[in-house]
Amino acid sequence: MDLDGTTTPIDDIAYLARSEHRAPTLIALTVRPRSRSELWEMTGVSESTIRRTLSEFEDRDWVYRDGYQYAVTQLGAFVASAMADVIDRVETEQKLRNVWRLLPGEESGFTIDMCSDATVTVADPEGPSRPITRFCSLIQETDRLWFTGLDVAMLDSCKNELCQRIIDGMETELINPPRVADYIRSDCPDLFSEALESGNLDVRLHDSLPPFGVSICDDRIAITGYDTEGVTVRVLVDTDATDAREWAKSTFASHRRKTPTLPLENDL
Repeated sequence: MDLDGTTTPIDDIAYLARSEHRAPTLIALTVRPRSRSELWEMTGVSESTIRRTLSEFEDRDWVYRDGYQYAVTQLGAFVASAMADVIDRVETEQKLRNVWRLLPGEESGFTIDMCSDATVTVADPEGPSRPITRFCSLIQETDRLWFTGLDVAMLDSCKNELCQRIIDGMETELINPPRVADYIRSDCPDLFSEALESGNLDVRLHDSLPPFGVSICDDRIAITGYDTEGVTVRVLVDTDATDAREWAKSTFASHRRKTPTLPLENDL
């Protein structure tokens, strides 16, 4: 609070952040007017607490009473929108905190801002295969797939689903490091032979791919982060953001220009 008794922006931000129910209450009122009883049931706080919160909102001219309901003012909606954005960003940051270094760096043109509205799926001890499961759900909903940086860690876990989608008609172009070709030849030649024979699969080799994967589906792009040894998929970030899609397309095109088509048809 300033010396003249007025609040500063930080004061109001701190006021909303100090109690877990305040920001959600204000955000909920941007959806539609709500009664006091509905708000205290929704937030899980006492009726006296929600009454006091609404009174404090009224003092700030963020809400007004309309009969038995409370509605948000333009000022309140303005503040709620900013708080919702901050909450979403921090939720994303918390998910990425331990894995963001596995994602592309700024030198590639990628920025964390591209993750603002993304779905972030992180492997953990309770769900080590969550990123793979998310990737499989994405390819189930696309008719065409481009993937650069498909590493053994990814392929080993989703090869059956990937090949079946290709056989079923999903047009696919893969740009892989050489170790993936070695893996295909040694571990699953018959499976990929059927996929190649479908006419829907084009495989290329690139011997200096960065340590992450980029996939482009019909409606979303996804970035795959591997651990430092490349043996585990740690995170999958997928989004429909336009800037992320343009970055993914540019990255794929850059790798594609430097890759010959892999003569897997002859080797398998």
